[in-house]
Amino acid sequence: MSGTSEGPASTAGHARATLTESEPDRSPTAPVNAATPAAPARRPDSHRTPHHAAFAAAPLALAVVDREGTVIDANEAFHSLFGTGGSLSRADASPTRADGSLAGTDTSPTAAGEPPSGPAPLLAAELLDLAADQDTWEAYREVLRGTRPRLRCTRHLKHPDGNSLWAQVGVAPLSGGGERGAALVSVTDISARRDLQARLRHLQRHDPVTLLPNRALFFERVTAALEPGARGGTGRIGLCYLDLDGFRAINDTLGHRLGDRLLTAVAERLTRCADRTGSARGGTPLVARLGGDEFALLVEDSTGTEQLADLARAVLAAVREPFDLAGERLAVSASIGVVERPAEGTTATALMQAADTTLYWAKADGGSRWTLFDPERDAHRVTRQALSSALRPAVERGEFVLEYQPLVGLGDGRLHGVEALVRWQHPQYGLLPPNRFISLAEEDGSIVPLGRWVLRTACAQARAWQLAHPEGQVPYVSVNVAVRQLWDSDLVADVGEVLRETGLPPGLLQLELTESAVMGSSGRPLKALRELKARGVRIAIDDFGTGYSSLAYLSRLPVSALKLDGSFVRAFRQGESAQERGDAEGVTHPADEVIVEAMVQLAHRLGLTVTAECVETSGQAARLREIGCDTGQGWLYSRPVPPEHITALLNSPSPPRT
Repeated sequence: MSGTSEGPASTAGHARATLTESEPDRSPTAPVNAATPAAPARRPDSHRTPHHAAFAAAPLALAVVDREGTVIDANEAFHSLFGTGGSLSRADASPTRADGSLAGTDTSPTAAGEPPSGPAPLLAAELLDLAADQDTWEAYREVLRGTRPRLRCTRHLKHPDGNSLWAQVGVAPLSGGGERGAALVSVTDISARRDLQARLRHLQRHDPVTLLPNRALFFERVTAALEPGARGGTGRIGLCYLDLDGFRAINDTLGHRLGDRLLTAVAERLTRCADRTGSARGGTPLVARLGGDEFALLVEDSTGTEQLADLARAVLAAVREPFDLAGERLAVSASIGVVERPAEGTTATALMQAADTTLYWAKADGGSRWTLFDPERDAHRVTRQALSSALRPAVERGEFVLEYQPLVGLGDGRLHGVEALVRWQHPQYGLLPPNRFISLAEEDGSIVPLGRWVLRTACAQARAWQLAHPEGQVPYVSVNVAVRQLWDSDLVADVGEVLRETGLPPGLLQLELTESAVMGSSGRPLKALRELKARGVRIAIDDFGTGYSSLAYLSRLPVSALKLDGSFVRAFRQGESAQERGDAEGVTHPADEVIVEAMVQLAHRLGLTVTAECVETSGQAARLREIGCDTGQGWLYSRPVPPEHITALLNSPSPPRT
């Protein structure tokens, strides 16, 4: 039983003084003895006031109680609701107390120790179970004494016939002293309303298609399982977060009706898997549909990752079995992210984020598999996200620097050019190489402002070297250009503006694009490259040999140079020991040499120069020189260095090592 106290009942104001005049034969000041049988005389119908007639005919169950809580009058609705048969003093009142005895029956001995001689008065407190909790009982007594404006509470009453009743009870004082009736009691049967509310709550917390718990109920269960007071058993929690592979295609081709039937069938299989796991492990996982084709299986008090792995394997096997629905035989698969950890220190949000991330890994690894959460891999993801968020502000704050790697002539050993390589001087992670952030910059578009900064800074530095050596041979500067810069910016205008600002001759600028970007160029990108080539800017294809080049198409591109990918150069290890090569088997790869030699000859026939990347040994440099490669770039000559080192190299009389 539970109850809540509130202000005055709404029905009290309609019948205060008039209703309490129905018992003039009792002293208004004398208290009523609850042990004394009360058989109040009823006012003849001819003498009833309109207010009393309204009281009697009201559809709401109403009763008047005296200051001791004895019912002294009640209307027909009250008698009908509680089955009192119109009597206010009887031993067979229907509602029962918590101990099962009938309300309205006095079972206590008299003062002399004799059993009661007759039916006890009908007490509202017993009839409505108002003494079930101390707060409600005290509030009720205060209303009877006139020191409280009203009481309102909800009670669950049970009748001897087995039926139960949810009732909203209101108690309000009728008048001041001098009147026998102390309070008006109103009782409303709210059982239907409570049932409706329960059904609505169920609908709000369950999926209408699969009838499984929905996201709201799932998060309630997760939050409850993580509460410190709820932790018991192992003190751990596990989650399998599942997504159907290719479900959208089924919806699009076969219709949403069949898609819903598939979801229902999947839900049934997941429930069977959970039931089997529960019978074997002692606790049945909660199966929920979180939306779309996403399901979750929550394991409270998990015993470790092996338990979750077994569950994930069972789920995958169950989902992979074909589904026969409406004459269609459907074969589907699922990807599952698995998380298992101590409940302490974990939140529902953190648990779901980990599961969602792990599910993404399972999808990215090809789907139709389960993947266990990896904290190290997640830390890398978090770092990647942090870098992505900070990229644009970092460009504005000037956190990037350029280093330069020499491009050395294989024939004469002289410095022909330098490649500008951007580094991020991150305030938290230190100096970051381009492979840590360039792909992020291309994804979010910050590569455009970053590329402009690199172009301007590199050209300004090359111009400074030119001015410092007006009569000597100065190196050209090679700048990498992302394909997104060709589409999202006016590269021709950007290059022209930078060359004008810095005064650098176009012939001292080379733009590098990857093979995949150049080979697919058409329309605007191809037009931009042709314009730049016409202005004297060099165009180079970077990492050549790793893509799907069309040699016929290559002849029509405005390209000045090819840069061979380092994977070819690493095979050039003749004349070196196995330890020098780093090759445990001590073998060479002559086929790669043949390919490189053919590419060099082809490039020269097309009027292109060739640069070999990743030259690390003098043996590689010698073999590339024999083949006819023009320039080399790699650690044999120099690692990427600050511009001051290039300045010192230009001022040095000795050429780079070859």
